Amino acid sequence: MISEANVKRILVQNFEFDVLKIKKLDRFVKNLLLYNKKRNLIAKSTEKQIWDRHILDSAQLIKFIDAKTCTGIADLGSGAGFPGIILALYYQNYNFHVKLYEKSSIKSAFLTNISKLLGLNCKIICSDVNSVKIDSNHIVCRAFRKLPYILNISRENCVKKHKFIVMKGKNAQYEINNTSQMRNYEYRLEKSITDNDSKIIILNAE
Repeated sequence: MISEANVKRILVQNFEFDVLKIKKLDRFVKNLLLYNKKRNLIAKSTEKQIWDRHILDSAQLIKFIDAKTCTGIADLGSGAGFPGIILALYYQNYNFHVKLYEKSSIKSAFLTNISKLLGLNCKIICSDVNSVKIDSNHIVCRAFRKLPYILNISRENCVKKHKFIVMKGKNAQYEINNTSQMRNYEYRLEKSITDNDSKIIILNAE
């Protein structure tokens, strides 16, 4: 477990979070933990690890987003805002939107309230991702669905050329090996900086 102080140091030194962004993260964490007392947005067992287990874990995706070519970021199944709120906070002064797709009305209401509280330039879409067209060219998901489901969304719902950044656990390679559609994609596996067993799948769709 990485302490809150060390996570903040990593965010500043490695990911160029400034003082204002760190203050907004503090407000986000405070409000999320308060809300979590009434509604189960994150597992109670992970509350004490929120800075490394959730925030740093989400922030590492910044390394794989090309801000120069990005037309927008879509976070599928945003839940409590990981990684969508973290990315929206980081990219709030860029000329593209971060869109958070969350079909739970309870979670969407929390995301809407927290994005307003933090003054974020993001859009909350309370809808099943299968029923919408995704126009962002960078798509992220964390603790979402199995690879075949994700690749179906990539094929059917997304703009033609896009990058999919999929956060997976220790079974990432097994899922890849057992998903026939993967042969249609260029991909690579990256190690998570917060969990030695976890992987990040970077897919490029043309």
